[in-house]
Amino acid sequence: MEQFDLEAGAILDRLRRDAQLDNTVTVMTSDNGWQMPRGLANCYDLGVRIPMAIRYPKAIRPASRHDGFVTLADLCPTFLEAAGLPIPTTVTAKSLLKPPQRDAVFLERERHANVRAGNLSYPIRGIRTRDHLYLRNLEPNRWPAGDPTFYWAVGEYGDIDNSETKQLLMRTKAEPYFSLNMGKRPAEELYELKSDPGQVRNRAADPKLAAIKKQLSARVDQWMRDTADPRAKGPTSFWDDAPYSGPKFKGRPPQ
Repeated sequence: MEQFDLEAGAILDRLRRDAQLDNTVTVMTSDNGWQMPRGLANCYDLGVRIPMAIRYPKAIRPASRHDGFVTLADLCPTFLEAAGLPIPTTVTAKSLLKPPQRDAVFLERERHANVRAGNLSYPIRGIRTRDHLYLRNLEPNRWPAGDPTFYWAVGEYGDIDNSETKQLLMRTKAEPYFSLNMGKRPAEELYELKSDPGQVRNRAADPKLAAIKKQLSARVDQWMRDTADPRAKGPTSFWDDAPYSGPKFKGRPPQ
């Protein structure tokens, strides 16, 4: 944090010396949630909620706060609007120079690290509202944190970066923490955020929330159709068949 603070300060000082500080959209954010169990590579808040601060006094009042839903995709139309450029009609994100009024954000994941035999993904689709988080695990027979045995990258449960916390969970297998982080998950998850902000008590099977689950599930279905998601029509091997690339991979890993 000290290093980040020093480097951010140096950037702002340079802009100030060049008399460009107030003419620059300055964004401080991150690319994913924390690199801990149930964080990175998950669709829980710990994996998708990130910090964001923007400085652009031409359009954003200093010290103002917005508590609505925004996404990193919104930076694209934000930068275009600030530069006075047209926003293509194909862009569905919204400029943050006037914060969008959303009642929800949609969530998804496919492959992360190559940590499952056969190069398999762990597909999730979901929706986050102010009151609920609904997740659909499209392949619940697979290990969400990666295979328990090392396959190709990182190590056991390789979708969780190595840490003392991970090693403690693997060594002690203390419940319910081990299952929450490493275990397989049901096809559907539903959390009431006011009473369960940590999203650990799955209410998907609770008849009291059946109507809410049906509504949120329908919204996910519609979003998948609207975005031409290949999984909207049912099971597909589209992502599983896509080869990994880069200097580390010469063709497909061994099966």
